[in-house]
Formats: sequence, C-alpha cells, structure tokens
Amino acid sequence: MTLSISIVMPVLNEAAGIVPTLAALAPLRARGVEVIVVDGGSSDDTVALATPWADCVLVFPGGRARQMNAGAARATGEVLLFLHADTQLAAGADEMVLAALRAKTGWGRFDVRIDGAPWMLRVVATLMNLRSRWSGIATGDQAIFMRRALFDAVGGFPDQPLMEDVEISRRLRAVSRPVCLRAKVRTSGRRWESRGVWSTIFLMWRLRWRYWRGEPAAALAEAYR
Repeated sequence: MTLSISIVMPVLNEAAGIVPTLAALAPLRARGVEVIVVDGGSSDDTVALATPWADCVLVFPGGRARQMNAGAARATGEVLLFLHADTQLAAGADEMVLAALRAKTGWGRFDVRIDGAPWMLRVVATLMNLRSRWSGIATGDQAIFMRRALFDAVGGFPDQPLMEDVEISRRLRAVSRPVCLRAKVRTSGRRWESRGVWSTIFLMWRLRWRYWRGEPAAALAEAYR
C-alpha cells in the first residue's frame, strides 16, 4: 500500500518568494501530495498569493510550532513533511521519503544545501549535515518528515518559540534514529547573510548550548531576536 504525503509549510510575510516556492511543488501535487500552507498572521499578500498553489491555506497566528501543529491537524496524509518557505525539495523527494519509510519506520530528514554568495555557507551546510547524522537531531531547514502516527505519539511540535525542531527531534530520536537522506534540499542563506555568516554561526552555537543547559526557549527566542 502506498502511503499518502502531506507537506505542511509555515509562513509569515513571504509574499516575495511564496509563488516560486509553491510552484516547485506542483509536480508533487500532481502525484497526489497534499500541500498545506499555514500563515502566522502575515501583513503582506502571502495568503492571497499562496491560495491558488496549495490544497489548503490556514491562518493560525502564534508561532511556527503552533502553525505546524495546526497544519498537521488539518492534513490528510499518513506521512507529514514540514517544509520551510525558503526551502526547495529535491526532484522526486516524495518518492525518496516513501522509500525511506518503507525501509525503516519512523522519521527522517534530508541533507541541506544553503544558497548564497558567501563560500562559508557551503561549509556551514556540510557541518550541519554531519552533526545531524552523528547526533540524530534534525533542523527545520532539513525538511523533517515522519509518519503521522509517530508525530501524534510524541505530541507534535512543542509549544515553544524557538528550538521546536531540536525538541521534536529529541522526542523522535527516543523512538528511533532518523533516516538521513543524502539528497539535498536547497534553503536560502538570507538568515546568515542578513546577520553575517560568522555572527549567525556563533549565535546559534551559543543558543544551542544554552538550550542544552536547560534554559527556557522563550529566553533564547528573545536573544535570537
């Protein structure tokens, strides 16, 4: 039996790029993949632009974790794939996901490539992929996917403003190690370029260290902002 897939995409003020992002998913939709966009309260035209390109567009303010949980609640697929608005899947990603989950029950993620001018972004992506493979912790940029039953079993994404991807990875890892697909998703380097590559690297290291030490996610989100 072929599993059905739902892609859940949380967005906020993504009018500048949402159409090409969703248009890239059209071949997957043609093969039966459901695409659900969950807007967090955009002040631009994100919702209007996304509507023709998605199976469902929800408006659910309150943060990315809540948006993704709302999208998962609406989704009909037996497999959930959470995709950032500035990330594009590799061709045939749906088939790769299904093959991975047929071979190993549970969850997984893709390797990532970060697009942008600074050469250091290639190094950052390589280190992210290696760290994730070693630790069993995935980031949202890596297009995390899982069986719906497992998503429900771990309680979905935690209701916190930062590190929701790290926390759900911990919960999932307690059940099984992730399938780490070497096919690369492409994500925008805008976060690193806007803050500075080295500044962003050091900031994220510090935040992860503080989270590992037990600091609350709300305090870390304030530091991130």
